[in-house]
Amino acid sequence: MSERLAFGYGTSGHNGGTPARRGASDAAVAPGADGAPAVQAPAPARSRRLLVSDKPDAAFIGLMIFTALLFFRPQDQIPALNSLHLAELSAIAALGAMVTGRMSRGLTFSRVTPELSGVVLMGAIIVFMAPFSIWPGGSIATFTEIYSKIILIFILIVNTLTSRKRLEQFVWLIVLASGYIALRAVVDAARGINLVENGRVQGAVGGMFKNPNDLALNMVAVLPLAASLVLRSAGLMRRGCASLCALLMVGAIIGSQSRSGTIGLLVMAGILGVQLVRRTPAVAFAGVLALLLALPLVPGGYWHRLSSITDQTQDDTGSREARQTLLRESFVAFLQHPLTGVGAGQFKNYDPEHREQPWRESHDIILQVAAELGIAGLATLLFLIARAGMAGFQAQRLLRRARGVRGRRGTPNGTAVVTDEEAEWFQWHSAAMTAALAGWFFCALFASVAYNWTFYYLLALATAPREILVDRLAAARPAKSTAQPAPALQEARA
Repeated sequence: MSERLAFGYGTSGHNGGTPARRGASDAAVAPGADGAPAVQAPAPARSRRLLVSDKPDAAFIGLMIFTALLFFRPQDQIPALNSLHLAELSAIAALGAMVTGRMSRGLTFSRVTPELSGVVLMGAIIVFMAPFSIWPGGSIATFTEIYSKIILIFILIVNTLTSRKRLEQFVWLIVLASGYIALRAVVDAARGINLVENGRVQGAVGGMFKNPNDLALNMVAVLPLAASLVLRSAGLMRRGCASLCALLMVGAIIGSQSRSGTIGLLVMAGILGVQLVRRTPAVAFAGVLALLLALPLVPGGYWHRLSSITDQTQDDTGSREARQTLLRESFVAFLQHPLTGVGAGQFKNYDPEHREQPWRESHDIILQVAAELGIAGLATLLFLIARAGMAGFQAQRLLRRARGVRGRRGTPNGTAVVTDEEAEWFQWHSAAMTAALAGWFFCALFASVAYNWTFYYLLALATAPREILVDRLAAARPAKSTAQPAPALQEARA
């Protein structure tokens, strides 16, 4: 079933909307002076049911609560909260509200996007390959304890981030939560506590932030979002808050002394810098100047660890050589099990006689999935990464199309499908997501994070603008054609 939406576009820059009843239309169609269909004013808002709104509903509130619990992890500080299962309860309630709301509007239980199909396919591969795993129970546990939750939350995100305002609020939550994690890391580094491996700070909370490299990866992935809020937020206080979060994230990356995090940071900063030079050269120049002035403040231990990237003699822990060995062993495992892999999450338990680094992860997301899920899993991962990279270009193409139909008869009330302010916000968000995904990818080339939350949140954030714009363009079509989706809009997702 196509998800045809009808919106009333106000002057506030955010979309509110209502559904046409199935088989009916919100507006009557009459021929215009030139023979083109003209749309009369839609029915009063109070007589129509709300479909897409900036106003938070139960599903969106549940998603925000789950994400806050995932990032802030209060259960790490208050162990008694573990028994309450707050994250699980908020997710279940949100999913129930989402499905109920969609079914009450005559829609399927979830909208379907290529990315969602890929995420579900990855889960199916994990389950299907489990019987061939070196430890089937461990592979099933990887699905039930981790990946099944990723699938459900991804479904929730796809179906709830349906307006620009909701997307912005969601981004703010992630930036503030990451800023909090970064603040604790910076404070711990300054105090000399919570350190590992000769002075590397690790996350003050567990989960996907505990390991220093994972901490740096998450900071690199969220930093462009903080930068976009600095550039696009209204009000000095909001910009100051986003700026502080961005600075703390950089401090956390430095405190982690992560070589992969530094590489990802440089790649991300380079892509973001290109966008800034094209749009706001003065801001780009100010950023470079601030970076140069801050270099003397970086501790010497950070530079010493970075030097081991090119000089193996500077690697005091031997991790550089161990990673090279693990990369080779991961590739060998893939060659020995190309169709089935050794099982999701089981490379660390894979212990043939020739292994030199047993009981350790592969430390490369590509080889991790290749070794654990075989060719099918690798192809699905590469598909999802490619889709994430394409999302920004798809959104830009849809923005150009949306601007082209502004003021044309056939748009509700003859108003803009996308305001200039909204278009600029979407452009900055897409640019930030491109930089975030590039930074994440280069960090992930040195980490086993295929079943971690970070990528799937980034994937959903990258594709949300495209889906919002597809819905708006569909709603702007003449009412007489609402029975079938526009082929051009379907192609926008392809």
